[in-house]
Amino acid sequence: MNRFSKMAFPKFAVPRADPARAARVMEAMVKLQKRQAAAYAKWAEAKRAEAERAAASDADASATIDMVAPSGPGEAWTLPGGAARDPGAPAFTGPRTDIAGDIAGTVMRTIQDALGKAGAGIGLGEGLGTGLGGAAPAPAALPAGARYEARTFSGPAGSRSYRVYVPSGYTGQALPVVVMLHGCTQNPDDFATGTRMNEVAEERTCLVVYPEQPRSANMQRCWNWYEPDHQQRDGGEPALIAGITREVVAEFAADRDRVYAAGLSAGGAAAAILAATYPDLFAAVGVHSGLACGAARDVPSAFAAMKGSGVGAARGRRHSVPTIVFHGDGDKTVHAANGDQVAAQGPSGQGLTDVVSEGRTPDGVAYTRTVRSDASGRPVMEQWRLHGAGHAWSGGNPAGSFTDARGPDASREMMRFFLSQAGAAGTTQH
Repeated sequence: MNRFSKMAFPKFAVPRADPARAARVMEAMVKLQKRQAAAYAKWAEAKRAEAERAAASDADASATIDMVAPSGPGEAWTLPGGAARDPGAPAFTGPRTDIAGDIAGTVMRTIQDALGKAGAGIGLGEGLGTGLGGAAPAPAALPAGARYEARTFSGPAGSRSYRVYVPSGYTGQALPVVVMLHGCTQNPDDFATGTRMNEVAEERTCLVVYPEQPRSANMQRCWNWYEPDHQQRDGGEPALIAGITREVVAEFAADRDRVYAAGLSAGGAAAAILAATYPDLFAAVGVHSGLACGAARDVPSAFAAMKGSGVGAARGRRHSVPTIVFHGDGDKTVHAANGDQVAAQGPSGQGLTDVVSEGRTPDGVAYTRTVRSDASGRPVMEQWRLHGAGHAWSGGNPAGSFTDARGPDASREMMRFFLSQAGAAGTTQH
C-alpha cells in the first residue's frame, strides 16, 4: 500500500497548433534557404576574385583596416609597422564592409525579414544581431551643467537611437547643431570619444547629435551609403537622419540656419549624401575618409569605389552645400581619390577662387590644404589632403577607435568651417 499521500497536479494547457502560421513559417524558411544559397554563391565568387587580385598585386589580403589598435592603455592607433604607407601603393578594400561582412549583414536582414513576415522568431533574429564586440569607451566626464542624453526617433522610414550632447552654456538660446555620423563598427559613445567633438562643442556652445546605426540595419554598423534606397530624399537612412536632426532642432529651439553634418568613412559617405539630398536642412557638411554621393549602387561597385575606381558614378550628383574634406593619401581602406570626388561634387563655378597651402603638424603630419572661396571671401569648400595618413580621424583621441592623434585637428577645423556658414545651401544640382 502506498504510504505517500496523493499529489495533486494542476492541469496545464497544451498550445493548440496553428496550421496557417506553420505554413507561413515553412514557406518563409524555403525562401530563406534559397536566398542564403544565392548569398553564399556571391560571397564565394567574390572571395575567389579577391584571392586572384591579391595574388596578382601581392597585396596583404589578411588585413581588414589600415590602422592598428593600441596594444595598451594610453597608446595610439598606428599604421602597420609604425610607418606611413607609400601613397602609390594599391588601395585595400576594408574596413570589414567587405564581401563577407556585407553578405553576413544581408543574410541577417533576410532572416529577420523572413521570420518577421511569417510572424515567428523575431526575437531570434534580434538576438543574432547583437552581442558582438567589446564595450565602447565612455565619453570623457561631462563639465558641470552639460548633458549627454539618449533619445529614440521614429518616423515613416523607421527608427534610430541617438545621443545628444547639450553644452553647459545652453540656457534656451538658439544654438548651432552638428550631426556626427560614426563609421563602421563604431557607435555614438566611441565616436564621441575618438573625435572629441563634445569638447569642441562645449568650447563653442553647440549641440552635437550622434545617430546610431544598429546591427539590425548592417552587421558592421555601417551606414548603407552604397544602396540606392539610402541615397534619396524622403526615404531610407537620409530620411531617418534628417528626422533626428529636425527633432533635435525642435526640442532645443536650435538655430535652423546653422545645422551641419559630418562623418567618418561610411558616416562620411552618409554626410555627403545628406548634402545632395537635404541641402535645405544642412548649411555645411564635413566628410572624413568618405565617399561621394552616388559613388556606388551595390556591393561590387562599392568595392570599386573604395579602391578609387568608382568616381565616375558620382559625377552627376553636384550640390552647392559648403563642404570640408579630410582624407589621408595613405588610406588603404578608402582610396584618397574619393576625397577628391567629394570635393568635386561641392560648390564650384565662376566667381570662386582656390588657394592652396602646405603645412606640417608638430607631430610630423604634412598636409596640403585647398580653400575655395566666393567673391566675399567666405570659404565654400575646404580640402585637407593628409600625406601618409591612414583611415582614421585626424587629431582624434586614441581612446576611441580609428583615430590618429598626430593631427591636424579635424574636429576643430570642421567646427571652424561650419560656424562660418549659415543658411540653407540651395537646391540639389543633378
